[in-house]
Amino acid sequence: MPEITMLSEAHLRGLVPLDLGAIACVEEAFRALATQPVVMPPILRLDLKDARGEVDVKTAYVPGLTRFAIKISPGFFDNPRLGLPSVNGLMVVLSARTGLLEAALFDNGYLTDVRTAAAGAVAAKHLSRPDASSVAILGAGVQARLQLKALTLVRPIKRARLWARNTDRADAAARELSDELGLPVVPAISALEAVKGADIIVTTTPAQEPILMADWLEPGQHITAMGSDAEHKNEIEPAAFSRLDLYVPDRLSQTRTLGELHHAISAGSARPDAGFAELGAVLAGHASGRRNDREITLCDLTGTGVQDTAIANFAVTRAQEQGVGERFSS
Repeated sequence: MPEITMLSEAHLRGLVPLDLGAIACVEEAFRALATQPVVMPPILRLDLKDARGEVDVKTAYVPGLTRFAIKISPGFFDNPRLGLPSVNGLMVVLSARTGLLEAALFDNGYLTDVRTAAAGAVAAKHLSRPDASSVAILGAGVQARLQLKALTLVRPIKRARLWARNTDRADAAARELSDELGLPVVPAISALEAVKGADIIVTTTPAQEPILMADWLEPGQHITAMGSDAEHKNEIEPAAFSRLDLYVPDRLSQTRTLGELHHAISAGSARPDAGFAELGAVLAGHASGRRNDREITLCDLTGTGVQDTAIANFAVTRAQEQGVGERFSS
């Protein structure tokens, strides 16, 4: 039997920082989704309501990659009361030729954080104005921080405003991001104040009621919505769909049931059978992206298994190249 590589979160943080390499990895994954016969089954979701818990299982096979990943991603939101993190998880990586286990990545959700932030950068790179320099971040958690950092890698960001319901967290996040990124990040007193005049808006919350309203949107803005990864989550007012010039899902079949499109369909703001070109099709040149500087664009990110397989393969390849990780034979 072949050796199995085990990588801890510490290993993976060293191997896969949020950088241009990670962004390119995720960009290629989306392009493959539009150009290759990728096999990506629907998300398997398990809800444990008594424990305020949810578990998502995602996977995909990408032709050309020698491995595929299966990701198990739990979120148990009462855990902080027990002194435990809300989110953890792991990825198992198997040979695409034999199905044998090659690696176990005990990342505690770190690789998901990186690939999600990288997807936000890919969306902005292809859908926001090239000169976009101001950002509004709604939320103050891990993704709020990573999304802004990722944007600075693909756009000439000069300033940002950040809003969250918890003002202490917003203040702390703004202060830490200012120090880390060397640009002014200002806490906003309201979501409206945050998004007014922003070139790029990123929503990063688990909100169940809209926090971004239709009549706040301005010509030329790009919105990346990445919080609605479950049926009950909703960050964008459904009426905003009537203001959009371009709507781009990561995976249309998912956003019809999980994403912001799901809520727009329920509210009658979008047709259930409406066809929208996916992000991968825009990347591959099969569909148009932003056509001018006044369009309002929205990318609906629900998270895809192809991203997980891509980032896991990226991590294992780097680990082998650098001789990192623990190995054992089963």
